[in-house]
Amino acid sequence: MSIVPTAGKALGAALRQDIDRLLTAEPEVRADAPDSVHQMRVATRRLRSVLRSYRGLLRRKPAAALGTELKWLAGLLGEARDAEVRADRFTTLLAEHAEHTPPAELDAATARLADAERDRYRAAHSEILRALHSERYRELCAELAEWHTAAPLRRSRAAAQAVAAFDTVLRHDLDRVKSLVSAEHTVAACERVELLHDIRKSAKRLRYSCEAAEPTIGKRATDLGKHAKKLQTVLGEHRDAVESHEAILRRAADAASAGEHTTLYEALAAVEDAAAGRELSRYPATAALLFG
Repeated sequence: MSIVPTAGKALGAALRQDIDRLLTAEPEVRADAPDSVHQMRVATRRLRSVLRSYRGLLRRKPAAALGTELKWLAGLLGEARDAEVRADRFTTLLAEHAEHTPPAELDAATARLADAERDRYRAAHSEILRALHSERYRELCAELAEWHTAAPLRRSRAAAQAVAAFDTVLRHDLDRVKSLVSAEHTVAACERVELLHDIRKSAKRLRYSCEAAEPTIGKRATDLGKHAKKLQTVLGEHRDAVESHEAILRRAADAASAGEHTTLYEALAAVEDAAAGRELSRYPATAALLFG
């Protein structure tokens, strides 16, 4: 006779994996290895997301306290990662326009765009290193170690069958995405970008809850998680293009105030505006796939 896994045991296993991902990334971040900040940020956000989705199985106060500390860490990592993404994006855009741009204009734009973001990354990474040497981070690691050993579960709920409990979580997270997608047609144009960002975040939360449920539920969770990831990716690319477009326009205004040419900035902004439009055109079909 097979033993039916409990929700508490299944969640504990998922949390241990996420904690391991986070702590494994730390030495790489300290060494400033390529993509290390991204990996630690994802691990931090993933763990925080799982805490929110499966909060019904966890004791409220310790879960909320850990979530607060993970939010702090994710914020620090986010500053560096966002600068890293913009620096890479601007570098690619500038390279695509280098051949037809006078060297002086290209150098000036490179300094305001790619070089400035690299400076921001270095400053943000220094803040991360200070945080990783802080007492606050040591206390967070100690708390994660305790969770790794034994997560603070609500005993009665954690004793439920894992499949039923995890199914409930996935339905709840899917309904949240559906509700936001339905609302997207009703908001004013000026509010649409932020709502699309909220849809992206809800799709990411669904993805992570599905990945936590895969060992328990299997293919249903895997397939749903893949569709959620596609929606997250499309809207993430849209968001990146929108933010890049806005940043380029701000730097163009700074350049104009300094008496510099802005033709290159205008060309780059147009490229990013078109990129945002392409990703947005993919959004309806991608959302429809998620809802079957």
